[in-house]
Amino acid sequence: MTNTRILLVIFTFFFSYLSFSQSYFYKEYAPFNENIPSPEEFLEYGIGDYHTRHDLVVAYITKLSELSNNAILQPYGKTNENRKLINLVISSQNNLKNLENLKEKHLQVVHKDIDIKDFSDLPIFINLGYNVHGNEPSGTEAALLTAYVLLASENPKVKEYLKEAIIFLDPVINPDGRDRHTNWVNTFKGSPLIADKYDIEHNEAWPRGRTNHYWFDLNRDLLLAVQPESNAKLNWYHEWYPNVVTDFHEMGTNSTFFFEPKQLSASLTPVTPIENYTVLNNAFAKFFTADLDKIKSLYFTKEKYDATYPGYGSTYGDLHGSLSLLFEQASSRGHVQETPTGNITFKFTIRNQFVTSFSTIKAAISNKELLYSYQNNFFKSSIEKASESKIKGYVFGDDYDKNINKSFIDLLLKHKIKVYDLEDDIIVENKKYRKDKSYFVPTKQAQYLMVRTMFETYNKYRDSVFYDASSWSLANFYNMNYSPLKKIPQYLGELTSKTNKITLEKFSKSNYAYLISWDDYYAPAILNYLHNKGVIVKTATKPFKVSVKNSSVQLERGSLLIAVGIQNVSEESLYTILKEASEKFKIDVNAVKTGFSLQGIDLGSSNFITLEKPKAMMLVEGGVSAYEAGEVWHLLEQRMQMPISKIPERIFYRTDLRKYNVIIMVSGYYNLLNEKSRQKIRDWVAQGNTLITIRTASSWAIRNKLVKEKLVVHKNSEKDSLERLNYGESREHLGRNSIGGAIFKVDLDITHPIGYGYHNRELPVYKNNRVWLAPSKNKFSTVAKYTKNPHIDGYVTKENLDNYFTQSASIIVNQIGKGRVVMFADNPNFRGAWYGTNKLFMNAIFFGSIISIP
Repeated sequence: MTNTRILLVIFTFFFSYLSFSQSYFYKEYAPFNENIPSPEEFLEYGIGDYHTRHDLVVAYITKLSELSNNAILQPYGKTNENRKLINLVISSQNNLKNLENLKEKHLQVVHKDIDIKDFSDLPIFINLGYNVHGNEPSGTEAALLTAYVLLASENPKVKEYLKEAIIFLDPVINPDGRDRHTNWVNTFKGSPLIADKYDIEHNEAWPRGRTNHYWFDLNRDLLLAVQPESNAKLNWYHEWYPNVVTDFHEMGTNSTFFFEPKQLSASLTPVTPIENYTVLNNAFAKFFTADLDKIKSLYFTKEKYDATYPGYGSTYGDLHGSLSLLFEQASSRGHVQETPTGNITFKFTIRNQFVTSFSTIKAAISNKELLYSYQNNFFKSSIEKASESKIKGYVFGDDYDKNINKSFIDLLLKHKIKVYDLEDDIIVENKKYRKDKSYFVPTKQAQYLMVRTMFETYNKYRDSVFYDASSWSLANFYNMNYSPLKKIPQYLGELTSKTNKITLEKFSKSNYAYLISWDDYYAPAILNYLHNKGVIVKTATKPFKVSVKNSSVQLERGSLLIAVGIQNVSEESLYTILKEASEKFKIDVNAVKTGFSLQGIDLGSSNFITLEKPKAMMLVEGGVSAYEAGEVWHLLEQRMQMPISKIPERIFYRTDLRKYNVIIMVSGYYNLLNEKSRQKIRDWVAQGNTLITIRTASSWAIRNKLVKEKLVVHKNSEKDSLERLNYGESREHLGRNSIGGAIFKVDLDITHPIGYGYHNRELPVYKNNRVWLAPSKNKFSTVAKYTKNPHIDGYVTKENLDNYFTQSASIIVNQIGKGRVVMFADNPNFRGAWYGTNKLFMNAIFFGSIISIP
């Protein structure tokens, strides 16, 4: 009897505690359906007591879909690490039963050029999105609570929400990053909890959990569409076009809570309708204010965060008639952390995100007519604005690179931008666009604002402080030739679709040699493939012209020569390898019958140099930029199908460098590389190897006297040094002087191995740093230099242009013994989206060994 009483007391205490724990979040929505387990009951711990692993998140969401008639599980993709991306579709049984019909009606409102006055029979479509940054975890826990309350609450107002809304709840946008962070904080959770901000729980190891598998920031990737999570999200978005999209984040621990409106001066963009900011944002802010006041949470609005970059989760929908909303919660970065105003708990951060999730639902339902009217008018007004524009479209195309054309078209199609073939050549300002290699994008289409985003450039901005980039004309990312047109071409071809494939020229077996142009984006990939098959490959250091199938073919520097007679494989095997490679990478192979060229060097010339297979390593961890390291990793692994050894900086001292002939150093501090390690690098380079440095790693190489080059230093005049500035304007002043992210023009030496594969000396590059390389004293070492008028797109001050750009180089190659250091001032691989400058980096890897500076 005594044991029974003890068990009863324990049982009662446990459920009293559980009830108390739950009531902190959602007591106002009681009573609840007992047949639907709460997150605490399913997980067997209270929300906020631990960070929930992604597999458990999926398991709980799946269980809810099985137990409730008001939910449907909607998988929409997978991550690089094979984790599921899911939505839980929540609504009334009647709405879910008629989901496809309601979607069709919703899309008619969005896309059809019709006037609709009554939206009463349509539910509002809401996308609640959480945890795009993996180590901002409160959103996912709030998502579990939100899903539970919506499905288990018997409260009449919740039932009304389900009737009036179709809610797509996406609990984890970045599962790979979330689990990286979750495992860290759960592993180092203290008992009792440790609030000390210096404790290991609050200080993740490199690369931290913010990013995805390849260390990409997914909250910058929606426009660029590089990663699988973003591509899956775009596919989903363009299937549904929700009225409201949320983007739940976390910020510094010592802050409070942010909701929109964002900073006005940094939110009025040239393309987004102002009503989004002045009307919709303010309509929703009233609901956030009321609910956060009710729980006594502090918050702020309008002071920071911009809405200019269209690739955020909180801005992409704004260019499609949705209202996209950013929330930022001060982070506990663990389970509890100290702040100047007391400890902040994980549970507290979860509650604010949970409360504003419901605020969003209530605001959307209350403003349904306003939201539908806005979205209905959005695309109609876009077409009207396009009709009024002097620019009727853009013609674009690369004469030499089929794959770069395909990649850019694929990007446009992902954003539902209409692209047409040309049936005749077009000449625009002495620039010829060939019909079989060029395409046309009309401005008069529903995606008019996205068309402008892809092609327009700006040099005037309302504000100097940008949370991120100030330029994103993606045609420049691809180094794409393009021109605006004031009238639609007379001979438009078919609407381009993804089913259009690259047409390859058939080639027959040769008993003499094969030639491959280096012009194509995937030329490095085919070279790597051939190396892996044991094929001996040479490259041309001078141009030449050969006869192929009774016609002449001009080939430039960098072109690959595969001579049959010097191979260690049979003629038949070689032909099979080349045929497979051509089809795999969609690159033409030219079969030739003689070594005698029509013009230029013959195939037996010493100006063809045998290429060695790159064996590359990259330093990681420590103070290395995970973003830039991830960009290199992704480029080599996913596009070029080439392995890259990622060596932790902490073990470099014992790494056997004889295994490698290429070392890559992206931006970083490299404080662990002492003089002995630096000398180790010098000696290794001098033996004939290639060191590639990017951005601050180039500065590091100069400051540590690894190379005999210099940085540009501008000395302020005495007048400038003594100038007084207002303290309250310091942020704006610093913003004006920084290079937050803009596009500039360089003059590229296309006769240099780093410039092989380019036909135009003028090349757009992306700069978001203050690394200024002084042109080399060796006249042959400055590969790329900013032009006299370098600005293409984005914010930059005249002072920066005059004092730095005109005096600086973008790429320098420095000789050390038999080897060389290739120094990039700018990141050629930025966010995996700079297709146009990737080749510079790949040239450094594959052609570094043939560079010998006079």
